[in-house]
Amino acid sequence: MNKRFALLIVGAMVLGVAVGWAINQTMDPAQAKAAANNLSLITDIFLRLIKMIIAPLVLTTLVAGIAHMEDAAAVGRIGAKTMAWFITASFVSLLLGLLMVHLLDPGANLNLTHMDIEGTKTAATTDAFTLKGFITHLVPTSIFDAMAKNEILQIVVFALFVGTAVASLDNKAPQILELAEQAAQVMLKVTGFVMKLAPLAIFAALASTIATQGVSMLAVYGKFVLGFYATMGVLWGLLFLAGLLVLGKRVLPLFGVIRDPALLAFSTASSEAAYPRILDSLPKVGVRRRIVSFVLPLGYSFNLDGSMLYCTFATMFIMQAHGVHLTIQQQIFMLLLLMVTSKGIAGVPRASLVVIMATLTYFGLPEAWIALVLGVDHLLDMGRSATNVVGNSVAAAVVAKWEGELDEIDPEAEGATV
Repeated sequence: MNKRFALLIVGAMVLGVAVGWAINQTMDPAQAKAAANNLSLITDIFLRLIKMIIAPLVLTTLVAGIAHMEDAAAVGRIGAKTMAWFITASFVSLLLGLLMVHLLDPGANLNLTHMDIEGTKTAATTDAFTLKGFITHLVPTSIFDAMAKNEILQIVVFALFVGTAVASLDNKAPQILELAEQAAQVMLKVTGFVMKLAPLAIFAALASTIATQGVSMLAVYGKFVLGFYATMGVLWGLLFLAGLLVLGKRVLPLFGVIRDPALLAFSTASSEAAYPRILDSLPKVGVRRRIVSFVLPLGYSFNLDGSMLYCTFATMFIMQAHGVHLTIQQQIFMLLLLMVTSKGIAGVPRASLVVIMATLTYFGLPEAWIALVLGVDHLLDMGRSATNVVGNSVAAAVVAKWEGELDEIDPEAEGATV
């Protein structure tokens, strides 16, 4: 079934590019835009179905996963290990993006408007991107409001409290626990129904993009696009090596089973679209479901490796294109700023652009400069979404190894290769 699904996805990608190119070549711009709008309807419906699933799926699986912990101390211990991995991975991703954009220098020859910002800095960021705004936003005023708005961070906080409370009770509140487990099973079944539409959504997404922008979009920002994907390849290599150091040879079947979710995230440019499939795939390589249910929701809020890599790479690319030079101190501060502002952006379409805009504003640069990367953002979003999937999957497996929560590999996944 997995191989057939992968073939359907690949076929949908190829057909989508071909149809998009045909529309782009045979129709005038107005007609191509109309055709793209009609095609994008399919993708929009699919992504809305995914968003419909995410909030109840995160809530029920996280509550059930935490409730099965031995006690509150186990929750704290696993949480500490998880956050230690996330913080380290976040810093490595941000730093790698900064180093590689300096090495490749993709914006050096664009010669756009110059603005000297030496010594300038303004705290013009919105409250949502301040430390105070970020911390207060973590706590929901209403779980129903948080679920209605798909506020993953707030749902995670609520689920942590409920799951820890259930785990600390002597009788484990069996009716609440059973309700959470049954609700999770129902949502996983709903997810299976929705995922059958994935190849159709992938075809529509790629066809609509190519129809309006054409394949020439790759040539316009070729150096930038190739540079980012090369940097992303280095990050994948680092994640594989980190997994190899902790998991040993088990990293091979791990990368094998996350191939389909990563491909789905790449094709739809949505990490959320792959979440249910990761939740189902990781137990096949021995990662216990309670660890998966605990680590993944946190990862989708705190461990978006691909998005953080893009934030530093794209921000510095924009500055290079406009002849702006940051001091070493300013670059270090930018990393710390992005470490905070990049958290909690899962589930927000094109949220990386918002983070980049906030960073530009903080350094006194025009927000309009973000337009430089808008044309290719969808293509780059595909790569960073797939990287987010890989990073969170490796994190879940590593935490499971540290906790002694790795079981035998499912025979179906044992022969999986990267």
